[in-house]
Amino acid sequence: MATRRALPLRYYGDPVLRKKADPAPAVTAEVKDLALAMFETMYREKGVGLAAPQVGVSTRVFVVDVEDEGVRVKRAFVNPVITSREGTVIGEEGCLSIPGFREDVKRAASIVVEATDEEGTRFSLPAEGIVARAIQHEIDHLDGILFIDRLSPIRRKLLEARLKRFRAPEPSVPSVREGSSRPSL
Repeated sequence: MATRRALPLRYYGDPVLRKKADPAPAVTAEVKDLALAMFETMYREKGVGLAAPQVGVSTRVFVVDVEDEGVRVKRAFVNPVITSREGTVIGEEGCLSIPGFREDVKRAASIVVEATDEEGTRFSLPAEGIVARAIQHEIDHLDGILFIDRLSPIRRKLLEARLKRFRAPEPSVPSVREGSSRPSL
């Protein structure tokens, strides 16, 4: 398999991150190439998930490579839809597009997602734990929602000053992750 070139990330403040992504009309060679390049970008940035808007493409595609309790999900999701949500759980999240910020976010404890993979095969995937969290986080990106939008109004207000000072890392300098050494979504 040929090595794909990693793509540049888009960061907090970039309008593409706030736009609802368009459905992919079909799984084409371009969509497959995008997914493969997104995997390369995600690995370069040490993340576990990455949505197309995070690399400047407003298309409903994301990739994950995440493991929880022995269950590993490594695949692309094209035009994903969550068909079932159950329970709630609070857990820490970070985001490759907002490096240095980690916060507790409430999400569904378990979900079922339907999508098409990069080969054009439809699938349905039940998920829980970090796998469910990653999928929900990436689908939010496709809807123009950032994890900080899921915080309480009081917590967002407290973060507002830090967010106003946020500056994207320079492209020639590796991005620095403050706080946790855990991967971001």
